[in-house]
Amino acid sequence: MVAKAVNVAKGETDYSTRIDAETWDFIHKVEIHYPPDTVDLDVSGQRAVYNTMCGAFRQAYPAGVTAKDCLVGDVPLRCYQRQGTNADAVVLYCHGGGFVVGGLDSHDDVCAEICDQTGFAVVSVDYRLSPEYAHPAAYDDCVAAFHWVRDHYNLPLVLAGDSAGANLAAAVAHTVRTVTALAGMVLIYPSLGPLKSTGSYAEHAHAPLLSIDEMEFYEAIRSNGADTTSDATFAPLVDNDFYGLPPTVAISAECDPLCDDSKEYCVAIQNAGGSAIWINEAGLVHGYLRARHTVNRARDSFSRIVAAFDAFGHRRDLTHSDLLNISV
Repeated sequence: MVAKAVNVAKGETDYSTRIDAETWDFIHKVEIHYPPDTVDLDVSGQRAVYNTMCGAFRQAYPAGVTAKDCLVGDVPLRCYQRQGTNADAVVLYCHGGGFVVGGLDSHDDVCAEICDQTGFAVVSVDYRLSPEYAHPAAYDDCVAAFHWVRDHYNLPLVLAGDSAGANLAAAVAHTVRTVTALAGMVLIYPSLGPLKSTGSYAEHAHAPLLSIDEMEFYEAIRSNGADTTSDATFAPLVDNDFYGLPPTVAISAECDPLCDDSKEYCVAIQNAGGSAIWINEAGLVHGYLRARHTVNRARDSFSRIVAAFDAFGHRRDLTHSDLLNISV
């Protein structure tokens, strides 16, 4: 998700010193390409502006990485591979975008770089978007993609996604845990719901690049008026059973209303006897994956993300200290 420019008012969190100059430069560039009045456009207009913003940050594929689009049922997928490499694992990646914007192109370079840096196959899923398709359409598409990837590759499988996509990855993990032993799960500033008025949701209600107002807007579109209060496929944090989930790394941005979702989700997995590591990236904001080439903090975080993929794909143990000690 992306959001309108932030006006720091009385009683709101002051980010002037919490966020460093590099990250402010990134924020301002996003706002140039995704101006405040974008939220007043209709959905097709928002998608057009979002796609333009994604294009402004898009990086070229690393040498040797190729991608091929395919259709599994009615679900478009993009499959990445690094030439000359026999992949040891496969990553199923669900893109962010508030369940309303985004697609195969919006996170194309991120997936290509994950493929390059791990040597793993990566499959990105182009799930259906709201409001044309309300919940559970996106979830259903990701479940279908999971079954195809599992059967087609027959490799250790890591589920992953950012923001809304991380929600979908987690929902899939909750669904398939009794039939498939996943290698791991990597959730990047995940939205795991439900929305709250306390903790990080209150402290960072008007954070740069994502606000509570935008979150409420996207949630209302996705639910289309349905009662989702106890639906773990809509908000995995409302599940009453966290047993049997794969080893998980959840990475949050400090200056993000969603920050507490990562912490609470990891605690729930740990309390159920599972393995989960929460990393909170100081001074970073929602959507910082696009800053991985220009902001040192984001670059280091992406290195941690890649390290988590590598460890899970190779079935290696991973600790909180292992990830914290990684930097470029």
